[in-house]
Amino acid sequence: MLAIYCMPDHTHIFVGLPPSVLLSDLVRDIKSASSKFINNKKWVKGKFEWQHGFGAFSYSHSHIDAVVKYILNQAEHHRKRTFREEYVELLRKFEVDHKEEYLFDWI
Repeated sequence: MLAIYCMPDHTHIFVGLPPSVLLSDLVRDIKSASSKFINNKKWVKGKFEWQHGFGAFSYSHSHIDAVVKYILNQAEHHRKRTFREEYVELLRKFEVDHKEEYLFDWI
């Protein structure tokens, strides 16, 4: 299963991974290939680069449909709350210790 939705300031990707694939390697490869593609197509002025870091959350197989629906409805979600609000809410929901000053640079 795969779902992708891009907002102007972030991207959600939902993918199933076998245990042999390291999440950090997958994210590195996605960022590298997409940056090269975007820059080759000259879709942005200057050089496109992804921000350092990423957030990742795991879900059980029984939640696939709900997560895909959530990802594909990002435009609707962000009419109600910002990406920052959404991300911090996920960190709290998953009980991830964090300091907000060390989170992503916010647009």
